[in-house]
Order: sequence, then C-alpha cells, then structure tokens
Amino acid sequence: MTTPPLGRTTPVKGFLAVLSLLLAVTVWVVGLLDSLSRPSVAPALSLQQQEMALLAGSALPDPLRSLLVGSDPAATLRDALREIPLDRLDDRQRLLLASLEADSDKRRLVLAPPLGSPDLQPLQRALVDDTQSAQLSVSERDLLADPKADPLLRELSCLALGGTTVDCRQQAIARAVARRLVLAELLPLLALVLGAGLLLRHLWLLWRGGINPWPMLTAPPLTLVDMVLLVAGGFVVLGEVLLPLVVSPVTAALSRGLAPPLSQAVSVLLGYAALALPPLVIIRQQLKGVDPATRPEFGWLQWRLRPAGTSVIQGGRAWLMVMPPVVFTGWLMGRLLGDQGGSNPLLELVLRSQDPLALILLATTAIVLAPLFEETVFRGVLLPVLVRYLGRGWGVFLSGLVFAVAHLSIGELPPLLVLGLGLALLRLSSGRLLPCVVMHAFWNGATFLNLILLGG
Repeated sequence: MTTPPLGRTTPVKGFLAVLSLLLAVTVWVVGLLDSLSRPSVAPALSLQQQEMALLAGSALPDPLRSLLVGSDPAATLRDALREIPLDRLDDRQRLLLASLEADSDKRRLVLAPPLGSPDLQPLQRALVDDTQSAQLSVSERDLLADPKADPLLRELSCLALGGTTVDCRQQAIARAVARRLVLAELLPLLALVLGAGLLLRHLWLLWRGGINPWPMLTAPPLTLVDMVLLVAGGFVVLGEVLLPLVVSPVTAALSRGLAPPLSQAVSVLLGYAALALPPLVIIRQQLKGVDPATRPEFGWLQWRLRPAGTSVIQGGRAWLMVMPPVVFTGWLMGRLLGDQGGSNPLLELVLRSQDPLALILLATTAIVLAPLFEETVFRGVLLPVLVRYLGRGWGVFLSGLVFAVAHLSIGELPPLLVLGLGLALLRLSSGRLLPCVVMHAFWNGATFLNLILLGG
C-alpha cells in the first residue's frame, strides 16, 4: 500500500472535525432511535405476496401452486388482515377482509366464524345487500364501482355476492399475476442458491491457497481528521441536515401540481442529489492541493474503468456471494428480535407507485446515483484511509459500520453491515472501485425489481 504525504491538521481544522463529529453522532443517534417508530416495509410486502398468491393460484401449475400459494391462500390472507387492528386498515383492506369473512347463499349473509370484528358486520351486510350500500364510505363505494382497477377486490366481492368462480375469476389477469409471482419468488431463490455455491467455492479455494494475492491498496493522501470532516461534516451535517433546509422549498416549488407519486419521486431525486453534493465537493477540495506528481496511475480513487466487462463480472459475482450472508443475517435478526421497523421510505414508494415516470426517477436514484456516490465516499476514500491507519481488518469493519449506520435504520443495520463488509472486501481484492459500484447497483437493482414485481 502506498503511503503518500499526509495532509496537515491545523487547530481550526481539528476544531471543525470535533464539532462535526459531535453533531453527526447526535444526528445518527436520534435517527436510529427514530427508526424504531418508522414502519417496516416487510408487512406490506408480505400482504402483497399473499394477495398475489390468492389472485394467481388458479393459473399456476400444481407443483408451483403448492410451493408458492399453499393450500388455502384465502385463509392465509384473511388471517393476516385479522392481525391488523381494524382502525389501521384502509378502505380497500376493510373491503377485502369483509369479502373474505362473508359467504353468500342466494344473497343471504353467512358470517364465517370466528368473525374478525363486530365492526365489520355492517360493512359485510352492505357488501352483499344493495339496500345497505349507504353504510359504505364514499371511497369504499368508489373502490367497488370500478372493479377493473382492483381485480382481487372485484373477484372477492363478486364471490361474496354469490357469484360462481367461473363468473368472478379473470383468468387473463390471474395468468399475468402468476408470471410476476413466479419471477418475484424464484429469481431471488435462484440467486441465493447460485450465490451460496460461489461462496462455498471461494472459501474452498481460499482454504487451499488458490486465491490470487490482493493488489496493493492505494490510499488518498488524507488523514483521519479529513475523514471526520468528510463523513461527519460533509455527509451528515451539511448533506443530511443543513442543505435540505435550502433545497426543500425549491423541491416543493418544482413538484407543485404534480401527482403524489411523481412529486415524491422528484423530491427523492433532488434530495439525494443535495445529500451527495457536499461530500463530493469536500473530496475535490481535499485532493485539490495534492502534488500531481504523487498521483498514482489510475487516480486516488482507483476507478480503473477499463476493462469494463471485468468489473461487471466481478461486481455481479460478489453480489451473488454476499446475498446468502446478508439474507441469513436479516433472517436471524428477525427471529431473535422481531421486526424492528425502520425500512427505507423509498421501498414503500416503489412498492406502491403506478407512475412510470416516478419509477424511472426512483430507479435513477437507487440504481445509479446511490451506488456512484456511496462507493466514492465509503470505498473510494474512507476505506483506504482507514486501512492505512488501522490495518486491513479494522479498516474493513469500521468502513462497513459507518456505511450501515449512515442509513439510519436499527432494523436494517446488521444486514447493511454485512453488505458493507462484502463491498469493502471486493474493493481490496479487486484493487478497483468500479466493481464495487456495479455490485452496489446490482443489489439495489434486484431489490427494486422485486418491489416492481410485487407492486401494483
């Protein structure tokens, strides 16, 4: 590892670093504690999968039906909706539950015991009896008035009104949903199996000494104080706290008059750009005064864009290999501590959005901007400097920990830490930054694709 001359730490610089660190720790502690009250996207994803299973069950072949749908998807969805307090169900979910609870014989209501709540009885009677429809809210009547907009609600309400399966089921829609469900369930499973095989092979080669030595790591000529100013001062204080105060009115003005999904997507894109700007400016200023003669062949960040194909292969393979430990960590934390909440709000936006332009903007943020910016800061600058001062082991761990904490989610912190460790090891083993960006983009892109398949 090269050791270029280090930057000089002045008293003012040291004072700003200490102040930035104190403010950043405060922001991070408050953000992590706040994440405990922020809802998780996991329950919404689970409900979405159960709805798709019920709608797609008839269009799946028998082997896949037993694997993906189960023996009674209607009962599974009904039980899941029953577990949610009635005052937290939206109008659509209340209609779904009422339809699932009700069975009709010549328009005579029969309640399937045990009834989820006595408060649902007027809704069920209104659902099966036109004379009681005034008991429905305006939004509930709108949902039932346009059955094409919600195939599952149309099918269940049709069955509750006494219709036959042939009359109520829309096979073309069921087949389309079945294809999405198969992709959403089997693609991640295939990636996990392939990743586990690659990981075991890599560990075997490592044990047998068949892995090539890692290349020499080139670190930017920066100090630990510079890293505090970059991460605590630029990323947290300026990027997360101060600059959003300036950008928020501009974002509100630009998104005024847009539909809610598109308006939220514009806010996310501009907000992330504002977050990324201060750290990137700080990196540029920190490296601006370095003697050009000490600059390594591929630059201080070691992007090494060519050959690009090798970066894609390295990033894709590393993404597959890191999936099993990340998924296992998330599963283990769920079993030990339960759902801690705190999911990234962008996940919910993608899951619920129906606007193609909004999805494009969200994809640009998640798959392009986030990998480029985060890898530049955490693996391009922070990791090499930490490794130079603290050694390889501590450098990998602390850079991964900072990466995980920066996402401000206690529930997602352990899996993100494992992901950060995998990205750091890829940076060290490849000697390049571009494979890390590719791996990060693959990770975010796979999550995005799964939300798209389950959404709508």
